[in-house]
This record gives sequence, C-alpha cells and structure tokens, in this order.
Amino acid sequence: MEVSDFEEETLKKRHKKNPFTSSMGEVNFMHEDDDNDRLETARARFSNVIKRHTALAERLSRDSDKMIFERLQKEFEAAKASQTEEVYLDGEEWNDGLLATIRERVHMEVDRKAMLAETDVIPNHHVEEKITYRVGNKVICCLEGARIGIQYETTFAGDPCELYHLVLESKSFLEKMTVLEHTIPFFLPLREAENDLLSSNAMRFIDYIGELLQAYVDRKEQVRLIKELYGNQIGELYHSLPYHIIEFVLDDFPCKVIVSLRYADLVSVLPTRVRVIAWPIDQFKKSEVMGAHPSPSRLSYAEDALKSMSLPEAYAEIVLKLPQVTQELFEGRNPS
Repeated sequence: MEVSDFEEETLKKRHKKNPFTSSMGEVNFMHEDDDNDRLETARARFSNVIKRHTALAERLSRDSDKMIFERLQKEFEAAKASQTEEVYLDGEEWNDGLLATIRERVHMEVDRKAMLAETDVIPNHHVEEKITYRVGNKVICCLEGARIGIQYETTFAGDPCELYHLVLESKSFLEKMTVLEHTIPFFLPLREAENDLLSSNAMRFIDYIGELLQAYVDRKEQVRLIKELYGNQIGELYHSLPYHIIEFVLDDFPCKVIVSLRYADLVSVLPTRVRVIAWPIDQFKKSEVMGAHPSPSRLSYAEDALKSMSLPEAYAEIVLKLPQVTQELFEGRNPS
C-alpha cells in the first residue's frame, strides 16, 4: 500500500512522540541519537561563542588601555628617575597621616610652580624634595598637576607580572580625591570601590585595589599554568573575565571529570564553592546501550584539594589519585 507524503510525515511525528514501536519489545533509540547530536552541536557552538567573546573582550580591553598604559608608564618612570629619596614603608608606617602628607606635598608643589611662573624666578633645584613611597606591591609618587600616582606591581609565585596604574586627583583638602585615569581592567569593580571607599577611607581604597589586582592576576596565572602543563588532558575550559568562575572537563581518563569552581569575592585566590563530578566513561557507554544512565559520583578528595591548594597543585593531586578512584567507581564503591 502506498503512503502519501503527508501520512509519512504524520507517522514520523508520532514516532518522535512515542519511541516505542508497535512490535512487542522493540525499542527505537534513533531519536535519542538525534537529540544527542543536536545537544553536542549546540554545546560546541556555545563553547565557541564563549571563547570568541572572551578573546574579543580581552583584546578590546588591551587595545583601549595600551595608549594610556604607555603614557602613564613613561610618567611614572620620569617621576621615579627624578626622585631624591625612596622610602620603604611597612605595617603601621603606611597610614592616613602619611597619605595626608603626600596630598600636602602635591599641593605645595603646585603652589610653588604657580609662584615661579608669576615671578619668573629660576627654580632652585637643590631645595626640591621628591619622595617616592613603596608600600608592599605599591609605588606611590607625586605627579604633575595635583595628582597622586599609584603603580601596582603584581606577582605570581615570586615572579613579576603585570603593572597597573591608578591616578588620583586632589584639587584641594576641602574636596575629596577622585579617580582621574587608570589602567585597571574594566571588569574589576573600580568605580564601586571609589564610591564606597575613596571619600571615607582613601588608604583602604588604595589597598583594596591592590588586593583586587593581585588576586585577579593570581587566579589568571593559575589557569594559565594548568593549560600550559596539562592542556592535553583538558577537553574544555571556561572562565569568566575576572576568573572568579572557572570550569573545565578532564576527558583523557577512564572517568570523565567536570570541575566547577566559584570564588566568594574578587579578592579570593582559593575557591569557596567547589564541585567535582565524575562519570566512568565505559559504564556510561554500556548504560546508553541499555537505555539507562549511570549516576555521577562526587570526588570529595578532589574538592578538598581545590579548596586548600593552588589550582596547579590541586590538579596534580587529583590526577595522581584518579586511577584508584576510577577503579572504585567501576566496582561500585563510593570513593573517599
């Protein structure tokens, strides 16, 4: 009997709604394969969009800051080259009183240059005192035009990393300082910190920005290092721009492992919420044939390692114990 095109299409739609055929015990999983293929295609496309978005955002940020960075870097280098003294501060030596002194020096220098311009007097370079202050990873100096410059020197594992600049304008002691320009990544909450802290606690604001930058560089460098050392074992890796959300998949093992990290705030270098889930790949494939899926297992040892160690150290610990854990999963035991 011939079947029209319309009837054939109707039968296909009914078949998708009910995967069981009219024959006893015969099950058709073709629609499941189609759904899985579509899901994998969607995941691949979404992953590609995420990678392109991240690359574009980083490139835009880098390009927009490049000219400002080069100009400010030259200005900071000139300020340090002309300094008469570099003062190293530690602990309580860095305080509100010192910051007030720096502001006073800035205004005195502006007033002095204004008087020289009015009287055409040749400046006496011997009486000029230009001091640069170094506090931890910060270098603080007086810049031209009633400005205070802070250069943040970030590090990772003892090695120097990126430099960042922040310029504060101090028009007078009667007015609060404001952020004039900077080279801090746009996705870090600089403006929120300025609104919350700068007018009420300028020293805390300067320190907090340094903590933000150092933590950001630390998280970013941890991800860079595991990609560099173990990139061949990592199937997929996703991170937010500030690296406070990190997810990656290990699929070069008998178990497929999904790692999800969340950081409580942007000054954290260790995650506070960790989830590590594993599926035995062979069991997964066998269960698909039987029409069921195995339950994933949480790897508590891996979660504990990620909460207490840097990401590269924790990764090495996870991989070291993974064969034993895989065997336990195959045997149906609950790994510790």
